[in-house]
Amino acid sequence: MKIQFPAWLFFIILSGILPSPAQTPAAPYYDSKLIRLSEILGSLHYLRNLCGDKGTQWRDRMSRMVDTEKPNAMRKTRFLAAFNNAYRAFSNRYYECTPAAIEAIRRYDQEGATLSQELIERYGN
Repeated sequence: MKIQFPAWLFFIILSGILPSPAQTPAAPYYDSKLIRLSEILGSLHYLRNLCGDKGTQWRDRMSRMVDTEKPNAMRKTRFLAAFNNAYRAFSNRYYECTPAAIEAIRRYDQEGATLSQELIERYGN
């Protein structure tokens, strides 16, 4: 004999397990821009070190961005994953400083500066 649960009982049980929208804070509308900025910082961290500009300034900027934003654990994970994925993508492709790597640095510098300025102007306090 098969026991069937009424559909309404399933939804009641499920509603007690899943967080309600009020329990799950929405990511700010500018999160996609912060994720892109994280990617740029990760790319620059690898490329600048590869091309002789040794240091941690790009990783430090990433840390300051995260500290300033004070994201919850899920958002922080997304930011750090974007940084690390971009770093890895370039480390898998570039083993020495080439003209293409120098051009990528130039473009990322420009995009990062533009994006940072936009974030400050539109969403800064």
